[in-house]
Formats: sequence, C-alpha cells, structure tokens
Amino acid sequence: MITAQQVKELRERTGAGMMDCKKALVEMNGDMEEAVKFLREKGLAAAAKKSGRVTAEGIVDSYLHGGGRIGVLVEVNCETDFVARTDEFRQFVKNIAMQIAASNPKYIKREDVPEEIINNEKEILKAQAINEGKPENIAEKIMNGRIEKFFTEVCLLEQPYIRDTDISVEDYIKENIAALGENISVRRFARFEIGEGF
Repeated sequence: MITAQQVKELRERTGAGMMDCKKALVEMNGDMEEAVKFLREKGLAAAAKKSGRVTAEGIVDSYLHGGGRIGVLVEVNCETDFVARTDEFRQFVKNIAMQIAASNPKYIKREDVPEEIINNEKEILKAQAINEGKPENIAEKIMNGRIEKFFTEVCLLEQPYIRDTDISVEDYIKENIAALGENISVRRFARFEIGEGF
C-alpha cells in the first residue's frame, strides 16, 4: 500500500508530478530509492529542475470547436525557437487549446484568482454547508474541501487533463517539459463562446 506521505516525499525529492510519483512507487513496490531512479530515467525528475528557466520563445495558436461555436487563443512559451517550431510542441499547444475549449478555465493557476473572488466563493460554500444543517466548525471544513474543488474547476493547471483524467494539466505540462527538454509555460489565453455575455 503506497501512502500519501511516500508520494509527498518522492515529490519533494524529485519535483515530479503527483501521479508520476505514485506510479513510480507502485512500479517499484514502495522502494523510495528505486522510485527516484525510475523517475530520473524517465526524465520526469529533471522537468522540475527546468521549471525556473526563462521561457521567452513559443507560439500563439488557435482552436475552433463545435463548428465555430467556441474559439480559443493561447500563448505557450518555451526556451528556444528551435523547440517552438517542432511538431511535438505545436501538438502540445493544440492540446492545451482543446483543454481550454472543453473545460472553460478562468485562470491559469490558483495564484491568479483574485482574493475577493476566493473570499466570496468561501462565503457561499460555507453558507451552503450551514444551510445543509452542518454546525459551524464542520461547515468550515466542508468549505475548505469545496474550495479545493473550485480551484480544480477554474484553474487550468489543476484541471484533470481531458485526454487522461488520471493526471492534471500541470502533470501533462511536466511530462512535455521532460520530453522536450525545455521549460514550458502557458502564458495567457482567451476563450470565446457564441452567446456568452447576453
């Protein structure tokens, strides 16, 4: 049985994604050193070390869905023009645009969510729990759990990746950092849907 503590420790040691760490521990029957080695061999541990590097190249791509009912523009950055021109990087960006079209995130990461929106959401969630008949201290715990769910709905990096819901978009990005050998970051996006705002 792999514990959450083991997964956390492996993440801290390698910087690899949570699902990758769990998979490595399962493959290696809980042996921490072998799991570290496994992740290094796959290049996933190295992805975290690249995350501090500057991403000044990249591309802006578009994706249209549903016969033009939904459109997405996304800017994804990498370190070099060489990687930006590869088919692998372009396909990766297209997949990110498809994710945005399908899952309608509002922000890239939770740090981007304005404080007043978080506070407002917490108030609503706590009131819902109290209206369900929960005592104040329990309502607080329920609200904390539900705010995490809120982040996975509105933050692109925390959403389950549409093509493999066992991993998050952030894990998918880390896999591509490992595969392409460069840091990658989603800089900004815009999503348009026919009839929105009416």
